[in-house]
Parts: sequence; structure tokens; C-alpha cells
Amino acid sequence: MKQLRTKWITLVFALAAVMMLGACHEKPVPPPPPPPPSPTAPTASLTANPESVEKGGAVTLTWQTTNATDVSIEGIGGVQTSGSQQVTPADSTTYTLTAKGAGGTQQATARVTVTMPAPPPPTPVASATEEELFSQNVKDIYFEYDKGDVRTDQQSALAGDVEFLKAHPTIHFTIEGHCDERGSTEYNLALGDTRASSVKNALVQGGIPADSVKTISYGKEKPFCSESNEACWQQNRVGHFVYQK
Repeated sequence: MKQLRTKWITLVFALAAVMMLGACHEKPVPPPPPPPPSPTAPTASLTANPESVEKGGAVTLTWQTTNATDVSIEGIGGVQTSGSQQVTPADSTTYTLTAKGAGGTQQATARVTVTMPAPPPPTPVASATEEELFSQNVKDIYFEYDKGDVRTDQQSALAGDVEFLKAHPTIHFTIEGHCDERGSTEYNLALGDTRASSVKNALVQGGIPADSVKTISYGKEKPFCSESNEACWQQNRVGHFVYQK
């Protein structure tokens, strides 16, 4: 009996040892597979050539993208993933490209500045001739009836004549003495001469060289107005300036 008991004990220990050895050599459970890699984000670039253009000029837009399935440019619409296109912006514009793909969205911009063309140079204005300047600036001197001295109210006109003639010393001219129709021809010729001389003397006193001024009297022979009234007679009582060519 003792030997049989010993055998059972030995057998139990042997079975336990076998089970322990089997447990030690059990294969480990494999780890789960790694997640798939995330999609690559798109890239995008956009350039404009030239970046500045006069209104009405053309610009070439050039773009490149990667990892994109949907590409568009604001103001143009859908485009190929890479390419170029000519545009004519009416005003300064920032073009925005949007590239979309499984990995997200990427944008790129290009600024085009539109300038107004320079205005054409002004048409040169022909400068006035010396004779035209003389006609525009020199004023006739008017007289009272039957008088040969310069009226007080004509002094400012006379001063203006002196100022202009001093600024244009190469001008030569004639002062014509005129009268209205009243009185004889001989009397008015003499009065016209007095009036022309009075104007010349005033100019010379103001600094105008005497040799640049000639005088002549027409009396009543060349009236500027032919009506017989005071308004018309006044136009004929005058020291008239005439440019000498």
C-alpha cells in the first residue's frame, strides 16, 4: 500500500510538471496591425507674370499642386492640377488657388496690380508771336473832344503799355493820331499829330526808347466808327498803336 501511494504522488507531480512546462511554451498573442498612414496633405503654388500691368494688359497665371483631386482659382473656376492661363484683370486683383485632396485643403495666392496708363503728353501750345502779344497787351489811349493831352483816366492804360514795352525792347511800333469827324481836315490833322506826340512823349518819359516809336496823324480821315454820335466819336479820338513788322 505504501508503494502504491508513493506511485500516485509521483504521478501527480509528473502531471503537474508537464502542465507547467506546457504553459511555459504557449505562443504569445500577436499585436494588432498598425493603422494605415494618413493621406498626404496637398501642396499648391501660384505665380503671376508680370505682377504689375497697365489696364488692358495680359497676365499669365501659372500653378502647380500635388496630392490634389480638386483645384480651382477664384474668378476663373475649376482648373487642372497644374497648368497656366492668361487673364486680363480690369482692376488690381488677388487670385486665390484652392487645392483639395484626401489629405486636406491648401491655398496659394498671387497679387496682380493694375495701373492706369500714363496720360498722353499735352499738345504743345504754340507760343504767341511778338505781334500777337503786342495786340493783346498794348492798349490805345483815348482823348477828350478837341484835347491833345492824355486824360487822367488813361494813365493806368499808359502805365501798362510802358511795362509791356519795357519787357519787349525789340518791338517797334507806330502811334496813329485820330480825331472825330467834327472840324476841318487841316485842324484835325494837326490835332491828331498832337495826340500821337503826347502818347509818344509819355512813353519816352516812362523809359521807352524814342527811336522805337514813330508817329503819324490821320486826323478824321480813317475813323474806326462812322456813326455821328458821342459813343462813336469817342472811339475815333484816340492814339492808336500799330505794330511794325
